[in-house]
Amino acid sequence: MPPRAHPLARSRAAELATRMVELLWEHVTPKPPLEPEFLWEKGSAGFCAEDETSLREPQDIADFRQRLEVLCRSLRDEARLNALGHTLAYGQLTAAIRKRHALGRLWRERPELATTRIASPIVVVGQMRAGTTRLHRLLSADPAHAGTRFCNAFDPVPRRPDWRPIKSGFALAIGRRINPWLDTLHPFGATRVDEEISWLSYALDACTYEAQWRIPSFVAFNEASDPTPIYREFARILRSDAAATGNAGLPRVLKVPQFSEALPALLDQFPDARIIVARRDEEAVLESSVSMVASQFAFQSDHADLAAIRAEWRRKIALRKARIEAALAQFDGPLARVDFDEFDIDSEAVVERIYKDLGIGLSPEARIAMRRESARASRDGHGQHRAQIAGFKSQGAEPGTQTGTARQT
Repeated sequence: MPPRAHPLARSRAAELATRMVELLWEHVTPKPPLEPEFLWEKGSAGFCAEDETSLREPQDIADFRQRLEVLCRSLRDEARLNALGHTLAYGQLTAAIRKRHALGRLWRERPELATTRIASPIVVVGQMRAGTTRLHRLLSADPAHAGTRFCNAFDPVPRRPDWRPIKSGFALAIGRRINPWLDTLHPFGATRVDEEISWLSYALDACTYEAQWRIPSFVAFNEASDPTPIYREFARILRSDAAATGNAGLPRVLKVPQFSEALPALLDQFPDARIIVARRDEEAVLESSVSMVASQFAFQSDHADLAAIRAEWRRKIALRKARIEAALAQFDGPLARVDFDEFDIDSEAVVERIYKDLGIGLSPEARIAMRRESARASRDGHGQHRAQIAGFKSQGAEPGTQTGTARQT
């Protein structure tokens, strides 16, 4: 892994990929427009009209179409993407349209999947970079619980044979080549338990997109919109995944930082959910968030601005904090709260308290499985990310304190 000397460092592979795309557009194929009609035509190819509407309410259908329109306009007018960023935006949006149709076809053929009865989920709520992944994976390691594999989150349409681990592993390999610091920011694995962020982004929630592109008008639209259609789709996907994986009877441990912005909508779908709130010092959250977002902006735009990224994520942190507090004020179900630093002192004691607060039994088998997960997590790259942030500070490139452009590494 090359050194990351600046928050906006860009790998040589990313530079090469950008140049290759530019040459393709110049000599082989025209630049694809980020226009809703064009993307829809490409993403829906091979599907029928009923696949868009299957099991979805009129509001859900209209919401997706409107989100696509606003997002495309924001990308064209505000994002200032380079060739690689434009290509990745094209790929992600056509993939979202394709997945939406593929899910619709699945539910048209097997509608019972979308209404599968599932055990009461356990929802990890908290800011991005607040230790939610560590908590999520620990609780998912309990044999009495279930977690979502990265490959299932990446592609929620079940298939036989299941090639999703191979396909998602290939996608991760490409991602690591473009961004060699990827696993220091969030350790991935094709079959490792991971957050369900893709299920939200496939319904065109802003969560994935705002962390890699400057799209303020779409973010504002998302924050002001009714999230109900997003979470109805999320619930259908979760129930279908539980049926396909055969673990509907086990509580699914769910985690996406975006839940912080729309917790009432999630609880409308799962009113019997149990909640764990993860907390961390806000300045530490901001510092880590800016570093992560900058690493995604760097190779997709030549106009990334650290000061702007910092200002936006300081605003997002305040918004999510306020929305969490407002939602929890109306919540009377099982609730546990965890501070980030507690885990470093005695993680087993913290887990015991969580289980007690949620009314869950902690078995010897769960303790053993969680120790294995803790040992695995200790070998992940989070320590390297802390070292990167310390290096930024020592070199006067602290995340979010300066403006800057991407640098090649």
